Amino acid sequence: MAAENNDFSAGAVAFAFLAGAVIGAGAALLLAPQAGEETRNQLRRYAKEVEKEVLSKAKEAQETLDTVLEQGKQFVNEKKTVLTAAFEAGREAMKKER
Repeated sequence: MAAENNDFSAGAVAFAFLAGAVIGAGAALLLAPQAGEETRNQLRRYAKEVEKEVLSKAKEAQETLDTVLEQGKQFVNEKKTVLTAAFEAGREAMKKER
């Protein structure tokens, strides 16, 4: 059986996993035989933990994006310099031929 590339990014997979974990934990807490106050407290604690994790992942994603953008700018500037030099060399060659 051939391997398939579904073009899912690691971030999308991580988000889907995290969303599934949140939904599953919420359902487990709501269906568990315990007092309502205790369930609400557990939900609050879990929500705070998830919020911290999401904010941490968002910060990591922003840092990665910033790094990639900077690398992209450097790449474009390098290629721009090379293309400018090639263009000027071509222009000079045409002047010599005339």
